[in-house]
Amino acid sequence: MANKVRVVHYINQFFGGIGGEEKSDIPVQVHHGPVGPGRALQMALGDRAEVVATIICGDDFIAENEDEAGDSIGKALDDLKPDLVLAGPAFDSGRYGLGCALVCRISQSKNIPAVSGMHPDNAAVITHRRDLLAVPTGLDATEMQDILSRMAELGLKLAAGEKLGPAGEDGYIPRGKRELVFKKETGSKRALDMLLARVKGETWESEIAVQRYATVTPAAPVEDLSSVKLGIVVSTGIVPRGNPDAVPSARSLHAGRYSFEGLEELDLEHWESVHGGFNTRILNTVNPNYALPLPALRKLVEDGVIGELYPFFYSTVGNQTAIGPAQEIGKRVAEDFKAAGVSAAIQVAG
Repeated sequence: MANKVRVVHYINQFFGGIGGEEKSDIPVQVHHGPVGPGRALQMALGDRAEVVATIICGDDFIAENEDEAGDSIGKALDDLKPDLVLAGPAFDSGRYGLGCALVCRISQSKNIPAVSGMHPDNAAVITHRRDLLAVPTGLDATEMQDILSRMAELGLKLAAGEKLGPAGEDGYIPRGKRELVFKKETGSKRALDMLLARVKGETWESEIAVQRYATVTPAAPVEDLSSVKLGIVVSTGIVPRGNPDAVPSARSLHAGRYSFEGLEELDLEHWESVHGGFNTRILNTVNPNYALPLPALRKLVEDGVIGELYPFFYSTVGNQTAIGPAQEIGKRVAEDFKAAGVSAAIQVAG
């Protein structure tokens, strides 16, 4: 690489210094040179490459106007003619991750290598894993310099035309692609070697990647429901007809909050399910109460089994929803319940 590699960097409105959620609807913008974390990226690239431009777009805009945003990003790449595109890092931000994934996919369609950085549970990784090359991140943006350095190294390798090695060697999130390789030892011999190493307390590494989840301590059981105010959360996608809050059918990033005060049951005229992970025909043509058992809950209150119902319910879907966004949804719901004096909640699964 006698000449400097031309790099285009993609970031959202927050890291672009434009604003937070109030500016998440800004369309695609192109700025000359590095912006925000792009300055740290330039330091990581050194004299091997130059960040010639930064593409910035609001998280909501790119998520809700994918075709329009994609056209603008594609035109910008045609004009800038980069050798490499780096996007993010997005950490566990779902909308930002989906934006980074779109930029990478467009770049790759133009034969421009592209690398991003994301938490392995980001919605974009779950949705576009096979087409997305991303270095793994944690949840904390204080890792920014280290992540940008790893993105830069992986990107420069691709820009130099070098072949990508296994995920464990080159430091990217596995994409679920399998390649035939030959080992010196048979599978049975390797398995026995790993078993013996484990028995002896020696270091060993499985050849099968296993995703590990954090252990969550369950809440203590409620001994007397007759004295509680009960909250309701559903992942069945029940929303008012027309879906006014645009609750997605998959890859949720937020939950809708709806009142059922004064209602004895949900009716087909005013309620529907937008869940995209199972057949909603019965819910949407026969009885939406299967997805939110309001009549049964009202009866339990009438019989004194439950003290009272919090008159709002939260609705989202679990279909392809990443752990990070799900945790954020849960935190927001819990804060609302706590402020309203809700002491227990029921979660109706889809």
